[in-house]
Amino acid sequence: MMTEYLGYIDRMLCRTSSLTGRMYIQEILDGHPHVFFDNFRMSKHVFVNFCSILKEMNLLQDGKKVMVEEGVAMFLLIVGHNTRHRICVDRFQHSFYTSSKWFKRVLRVVCTLGTYIIRPYEYNGVHPHILNNPKWFPYFKNCLGDIDGIHVSAWTPSSIQTSFRSRKVIVTQNVMFACDFDMLFTFVYTDQFYLIDSGYPNMSGFLAPYQRRRYHLRDYRGQGRPRGKEELFNYRHSMCRNIIERCIGVLKARFRILKDMPNYPITRQRLIPVACCAVHNFIRRHHAMDNLFMDYSSDDMLMSVVEGDFNDQEPIPIDSSQTAQMGNVRDEIASNMWNDYMEHLKFAMTASTQS
Repeated sequence: MMTEYLGYIDRMLCRTSSLTGRMYIQEILDGHPHVFFDNFRMSKHVFVNFCSILKEMNLLQDGKKVMVEEGVAMFLLIVGHNTRHRICVDRFQHSFYTSSKWFKRVLRVVCTLGTYIIRPYEYNGVHPHILNNPKWFPYFKNCLGDIDGIHVSAWTPSSIQTSFRSRKVIVTQNVMFACDFDMLFTFVYTDQFYLIDSGYPNMSGFLAPYQRRRYHLRDYRGQGRPRGKEELFNYRHSMCRNIIERCIGVLKARFRILKDMPNYPITRQRLIPVACCAVHNFIRRHHAMDNLFMDYSSDDMLMSVVEGDFNDQEPIPIDSSQTAQMGNVRDEIASNMWNDYMEHLKFAMTASTQS
């Protein structure tokens, strides 16, 4: 009797829901916008535009069983919530093979899209974000953006895990990000400079803060005015550089897969952060008022020094002579900034005594 029952179980169909994947997508598109955002980490109109552009660029086309919208939705559900394929196949009523095939397909084409949208936007002059803030202009007028790195969790074979272990002995892949002042991820650009934190060397094209001085914004809260040009420089540098921390904050809040990577082949794991950045940029360009961007919109937002658990960067050895050029640039900026700051304080004190 038990053998007959087990044989009956084996012959039962697994995907028997009357709500097919196509019907599910249509239902959720017709439903409440908050439900759609919670599921797919973007607004409805952004999703529709995203799918349309992938089709217009001939990167994706409807398959015999799966339309583009279904494939993209499965991809977003996986990277947005770290949902496993076995959950996706039940939700969309497709086989495990189909779900995995479409995830890999969408991952590749989104990375291809990234070659078009993960790049610097060239401004004629100073970026308005710098130009319109007297704390940053003219001191950071040549700044293109910020750079930071994070450790994204990873799965690797035991034979090569040593190469992927961070200083916390966690298996990770080290990912470096550059962003501009529009909260868009970019390629690294040369001939000008990016703001970096003290974990990176102060070298040509990269402007680091002064070491052994207060730096992070929270270090200045309730501690009075900056003491000397180095602290003033560090404070404003930290405020300006805060945008990369907020950018990464949005990225990790939207794409949970970056915090707990599934056991994919390492080649696929390396593509996932790139694809997440491409989706991030697409959302930013098509919906600047996106909920997560609004949550991280304040310039003086206090971010944790370690965003998640993987932000400790390995020291970068470099010859001291290579740091001299940007060291001089930093000293000149800090001196001009301090002189202007003291003049402003004198003017404010004179005005208050006369009133």
